[in-house]
Amino acid sequence: MTDVQPLVTPLWIMAGVGIFETLLLIAIGIGGYRMYMRLMTLANDLETRHVAPVREKVDLILGDVRSVTSRVAYQTDRVDETAARVRAGVHDKVTQAAGVIRGVRAVIAALLHSQSHA
Repeated sequence: MTDVQPLVTPLWIMAGVGIFETLLLIAIGIGGYRMYMRLMTLANDLETRHVAPVREKVDLILGDVRSVTSRVAYQTDRVDETAARVRAGVHDKVTQAAGVIRGVRAVIAALLHSQSHA
């Protein structure tokens, strides 16, 4: 039989290194989890102290903007209706005035034409 004694020491070293690697991986996992929890706590705190108040202000501003926009749209509609009424009224008056001027021109033309034949 062969002597296995020279192989025992390297096997113990490899077992120790394996155990050390396992413990190191567990420690890295625990450290990573703790870092993750700290970052999540920091992110939640940041959101609570800074983002939430800003979000509330932005929501209020957006509400005001919506309100102003709806008022402007309503007023624009009213101005359009008023402009249409004014345009129709002015058109009627201009048409009447143009008719009167044509009539006066026709009377003057008739008078001038009748005087030239006399």
